[in-house]
Amino acid sequence: MKYKVLYAEDEATLAEIITDGLRSSGYEVSLASDGQQALELFQSAKPDICVLDIMMPVKDGYTLAEDIRKLNSEVPIIFLSAKSLGNDVVNGFKSGGNDYLKKPFTMGELLVRMESLLIRFVNKPPQQAPSFNRKTFGNCELNTVSQELTTPKANYKISYKETAILELLLEHRNDLLPRQTALLKIWGDDSYYNARSMDVFMSHLRKMLKDDPDIELMSIRGVGYKLIC
Repeated sequence: MKYKVLYAEDEATLAEIITDGLRSSGYEVSLASDGQQALELFQSAKPDICVLDIMMPVKDGYTLAEDIRKLNSEVPIIFLSAKSLGNDVVNGFKSGGNDYLKKPFTMGELLVRMESLLIRFVNKPPQQAPSFNRKTFGNCELNTVSQELTTPKANYKISYKETAILELLLEHRNDLLPRQTALLKIWGDDSYYNARSMDVFMSHLRKMLKDDPDIELMSIRGVGYKLIC
C-alpha cells in the first residue's frame, strides 16, 4: 500500500520536480496549486501526510493547516518555505505543523523527514525504499530514506544533515563541492556557526568512509570538498 501525500505548492517548476521525486520514491501524490484547492483535495484524497508551502494564493499554508486541523488532528504536516525567521517557524508550529523545512532543500532531506513523521504518526511500517533512494559509490551504499550508510565493514545510522551532505557530495563526485554551495543549500546561510557544524559532520563522514580504501573524502582548505570514488 502506498502512502498518500497532499502536496501544496504554487511554484510550477518546483512542484513538478518534487512531485516527480515523490512518485519515483513510491508515494501517491495529490498536487494543489493554492490553499483552497489543497483543502478540497485533503477532504477527498484523505492523505497520510501533508507537505505545504506557506506562501500560496487564495489561502496561505498557515491558514490551510489550521483548517486541516479542524478536520484531522493527527495527520502529519510539513511546511516548506523560503522564510526562516524565528516567528515564521513558531507560526508554523502554532498553526498545526509538525516540521518545517527551509528552501532550498534536497529531495533526500524531504524524504527522510516524511518517513520519520509517517512512522511516528501514521503507525505504518516503513515502505521498502526503491532503488531511487539507494546511491552506490565505491563499495558503499547510501539509503537517503532510512538514513543509512553501508560500508564494507559496517552499517551506520546517520543524521539527516549527514545524509544531505553525502548526497550533495555524490552529486559532485570526483569534482569540487564549494564550501559555500554546501552551506547555502543545506543550512540556508554560510555563517561561521554553520560552517563549524558542517566541519563536524564532514569529519564524522570521513571516519566512516575510511572503511572503503577506494573512497577518499578530501578537504580543500578554504575552498571546499571533493569525494573521490
